[in-house]
Amino acid sequence: MPSRVLSALKPVMRILPEVPKPSKPVTFREKLFWTGIVLTIYFIMCQVTLFPLSPQQPGFERFFFLRLIFASRRGTLAELGIGPIVTAGLIFQLLVGSKILDLDLTDPEDRALFTGGQKLFAFLFALLESSVYAFSGIYGLTKLSYKLAVFLQLFAASTLVILMDEMIQKGWGLGSGVSLFIAAGVAQQIFWLCLAPYPMDDGLPLGALLALFSAMAKSIRTHSFEPLKNAIIRPHGLPDFIGLISMIGIFLLIAYLESVRVELPVVYPRYRGLRAKVPFKFLYVSNVPVILTGALSANIMMFARILWNRYSNSASIKYIKWIVNYETVNNTEVLRPSLVYYLTPPNSVSQVMTDPMRAVIYLLLFTILCVFFAIAWVETSGMDPETQAEQLVQAGLQIPGFRRSERVIAAILRRYIPALTILSGLTVGIIAAVADMLGAIGSGMGILLLMDILLQYQSLIIQERALEVYPLLRKLIGERRRR
Repeated sequence: MPSRVLSALKPVMRILPEVPKPSKPVTFREKLFWTGIVLTIYFIMCQVTLFPLSPQQPGFERFFFLRLIFASRRGTLAELGIGPIVTAGLIFQLLVGSKILDLDLTDPEDRALFTGGQKLFAFLFALLESSVYAFSGIYGLTKLSYKLAVFLQLFAASTLVILMDEMIQKGWGLGSGVSLFIAAGVAQQIFWLCLAPYPMDDGLPLGALLALFSAMAKSIRTHSFEPLKNAIIRPHGLPDFIGLISMIGIFLLIAYLESVRVELPVVYPRYRGLRAKVPFKFLYVSNVPVILTGALSANIMMFARILWNRYSNSASIKYIKWIVNYETVNNTEVLRPSLVYYLTPPNSVSQVMTDPMRAVIYLLLFTILCVFFAIAWVETSGMDPETQAEQLVQAGLQIPGFRRSERVIAAILRRYIPALTILSGLTVGIIAAVADMLGAIGSGMGILLLMDILLQYQSLIIQERALEVYPLLRKLIGERRRR
């Protein structure tokens, strides 16, 4: 039934704005040029404040996890970021993976229906989210004309983001707009937190690297180690030397783990028993569990805040404090022990030392949720042993010494995939949580996302260069990636 509804929406899909496919092969330099143009437009959108808002409006970058995943920036044209695209894509991926939408993505017609439906829903989510942000009072606007202006700006900006993503995916650029915008947002944040010259209350610049050099100069002038000590561990979650070293160490660790593989030997009976190996990454679920856990945590924090604002003065306050508990200290609300408190990472070594129990509970909760989401994602996204076995059989492969049967191959894959799923979910969860507790610049989730996307782009650039050097490869692979 859902597939029929999707088919009935074909006329609507045809009237959506669309970026045409290239009429001829796009060279590597041209792809770099258009990718650079798209990236420049995104950076400009992140700096242009919505009219009539003020750039200094409080609440800037409040829900960090969602901002990171959706590559958004509060109060700017990039307020929604890639949220509509990611939300639509995630919903459709789960619908197809759970067979609610019975689509065969190897069939060109079903694939086009899937892509068109995902794009339609991205526009619908952009329309919905633009309306919510403009008319729900988030910005504190009272005039209807101002609300309409914000709505039009947000929807137009989201439309541009959707079309830029489509442009890159259709072969004008490299990779996808979604990955490009996420990587750009994280890289921008890391650059700013390392090199920002903005002075802070401790007398040092905001950027960790500049703060270190400034502290070294002060230590030499005063012949005291105290300024340097302040730059190594800074209060209030400011970027410090430990966070800088943690970021570098986690980058190197993820680069190593991404290269670890479990290889399954296979043969091609059609090609006289040609032998090959099918690699399964140690980080089998990549960073998906961290993304989903971060999104869940951010949503819990958002709704808990709404709950506190509405019912904190009611008779049920003692029950609400189990979920969220704020205490006013020097006219500032401070989070106290509660569910939200333990779901919020201590973002520096000093905070971990102040309340080590919070760090332990946060680490346990975060890793358990990551393992849960890793298992759920494998079961719903077609990465389970049965689906992988089906794909191997369809590709004409079999495991040496065993019959060419989906059931037999699935039984062998069950020795590896469940263990890889749990281990990868546990590993990325621990890395992300520990990185946050060490105050790693860019956050644990940001570093995981950035490293994964950079490795994808590395492989993509190598492939593009190979296709330019050996043009016959284009014919052999049939330009499948563009289609």
